[in-house]
Amino acid sequence: MTAPLTPPHQPHEPSSENNPWQVPPAGPGPSSMYAQRTAKDEAAAAAERRKDLRDSALILVAVTLAGVALGLLWLWLAPRVPLISNSEGVFLKDTEGEEAIGADGTFLLLAVGLGALSAAAVFLFRRSGGIALVVALAVGGLLASLLGWGIGVWFGPQRDVVAHAREVGEGVTFDAYLDLGAKGVLLAWPVAAMLVHLGLTALFGPRDPEPDWPEAPPAPPQ
Repeated sequence: MTAPLTPPHQPHEPSSENNPWQVPPAGPGPSSMYAQRTAKDEAAAAAERRKDLRDSALILVAVTLAGVALGLLWLWLAPRVPLISNSEGVFLKDTEGEEAIGADGTFLLLAVGLGALSAAAVFLFRRSGGIALVVALAVGGLLASLLGWGIGVWFGPQRDVVAHAREVGEGVTFDAYLDLGAKGVLLAWPVAAMLVHLGLTALFGPRDPEPDWPEAPPAPPQ
């Protein structure tokens, strides 16, 4: 008998083909492809956030400046409260008049209409919507209401009723200063804008694609 060429106590060296601990070959693999895809997704998300912030700032400024139109329209259309003075003081000429309530109602209707128009304009500008755009629309509507209120009061009749009565003379009718009796109407613009924008988004906004459901397997034979 001849002895074996390889002693039984000598371990057999595995080849590179059978070695489970060998270094993986260089080149693109699943991990590198996942890292590239994640980096691209993060860059796209950052670009989308910058675009949302830029559009939101533009909407906030545009809607706020629209309050100038609200103030001028309110100054033009709001009914005036007639006053008259005598030697004893200043009084309402028509004690049963509803001009003060009419001023609040005019502001309310104008704010609701302009709020709906601003919501439609924002929806046409960005159909995809977004939380930042809705917040900018609401905050801009509130600022627009405050701006319109200030313009109407500033450019309306003077607020010093006694000085105005002395200026026009006794027995002469003059207009009281323009103001809001119910400050809650300042919320009409943002509330109307958000409701209209929500309705337009629900009716005409982009829809998510329907998932592809797998077909049902055929029924087994009876």
